[in-house]
Amino acid sequence: MQISTRFSMAVHTLLCIAYFTPKERVTSSFVAQSVNANPVVIRRVFGQLKEAGLITVEMGIGGAKLARPADTITLLDVFRAVESVDGDLFNFHADPNPECPVGHSIHAVLDGELADAQRALEDRLAQSTLADLEGRVEQLNS
Repeated sequence: MQISTRFSMAVHTLLCIAYFTPKERVTSSFVAQSVNANPVVIRRVFGQLKEAGLITVEMGIGGAKLARPADTITLLDVFRAVESVDGDLFNFHADPNPECPVGHSIHAVLDGELADAQRALEDRLAQSTLADLEGRVEQLNS
């Protein structure tokens, strides 16, 4: 299993908005140049971020802006906005064979491990804010 590129693109998009606003008008075309992606893809990311309440988007001359301060937007917020994980991160194969000793026990031995792994990921993503990452970008470019 691999997390889609939507997550890294969404973080990249938010960093562009945080870094360049108000010096530049941040549009999907502007962000697409930085991400090196099609503006249509970035518009979809804009839509997901807007729906999650992380950005506002004004058509025409407005561009995109953060909807709340960068230090209140965590990577977990971004992950939840763009990844279609509803509930459990790990899918489980259907109908393990109850007649097999492994199939009979698989949920009992694996469910807790997977839940712990998901909790660890979410806890780690919740520790980093957009402001933290923006600070690193500024540091790397000074």
